[in-house]
Amino acid sequence: MKLSRAVAVFTTLATLGAVSVTGPAQATAPDRSPVTPKASYSKYVALGDSYTSAPLVPLPELLSLGCLRSTSNYPKLLAGMLHIYRFTDVSCGGADTTHMTTPQSTPLGVAAPQFDALTPDTDLVTLGIGGNDFGVFGRIIDTCPKLRDSDPAGAPCKERFTVDGVDTLKADIAKTQGRITEVAKAIKVRSPKATVVLIGYPKIAPEKGTCPDILPFADGDYGYLYSIEQELNKAVSNAAKAAGAQYLDTFGPSTGHDACAPDGQAWIQGKDVNLLRAFNYHPRFEGQAGVASLTYKKLSGAPETVTADEQARFARQARELSSKAAKTSLPEAYRAHVDRLRTGAQR
Repeated sequence: MKLSRAVAVFTTLATLGAVSVTGPAQATAPDRSPVTPKASYSKYVALGDSYTSAPLVPLPELLSLGCLRSTSNYPKLLAGMLHIYRFTDVSCGGADTTHMTTPQSTPLGVAAPQFDALTPDTDLVTLGIGGNDFGVFGRIIDTCPKLRDSDPAGAPCKERFTVDGVDTLKADIAKTQGRITEVAKAIKVRSPKATVVLIGYPKIAPEKGTCPDILPFADGDYGYLYSIEQELNKAVSNAAKAAGAQYLDTFGPSTGHDACAPDGQAWIQGKDVNLLRAFNYHPRFEGQAGVASLTYKKLSGAPETVTADEQARFARQARELSSKAAKTSLPEAYRAHVDRLRTGAQR
């Protein structure tokens, strides 16, 4: 399960000049809360995987093609909300915990270890990582839809990953917790003055109900996907506690905003790639804006919830961004190439 093939999409855009780059200050940010952060920040570093980099959320950051970063991902929105101008976003699609300290290969070259962005004077770090370790997320997305027809009302995916009574995905997540803990501790060594916030993953599947046209899982595997995300977020939360970092819960606040939610409410794109919204099984702009707002509130001590008014604003901003992206006249080569990515999602 690789995002690597997606890079050719953005290579085409870079060659043809179809999309322009907007900097953090130009990103479409949610309105700031009337509550201000407890501290001011002057140097922010964002680390993470594709749930942070936000592939296909308009508009692409062309100078980071190999990592598929968006100019409207939550780090850039948050930086704008906090008025931080010394800001570095090194999130990269496909990253796992090993890529914090080792280079990451992309089709357009090698991305430096993400920790290279950390300095002793860094005072804010966000980290969204863990879903790619041991291929957990990719294995679910690659396997579960293929098994649905074998037992539409059952849980064939859960059965596939259960071996001798052991859930192999949850066993791998347990190992991932230790990796995330070491990463969080290492951030504090490199940037001892920094406030470190570990970002959890939002809901993909609803707690109840199904939407097979959007999430093509067997009925019983909706609960299984839900439980896997619970375990992953528990691992991130436990790692934050062990390392003395903060944890941002996005799972609870994203209730009602899973992939099955109506358009304008959903934070997560379903099985189909949308060239003007998001890569499949990844956050849309609404999800990125939601995480930015929740992080701002975490830093401010405000209730970590997203209001109906905020959600309506996120949906409006998403429509505006999609309209702007549509006006770039994406080349047919772009569309044809993205058609090949439909089964290639990875965090």
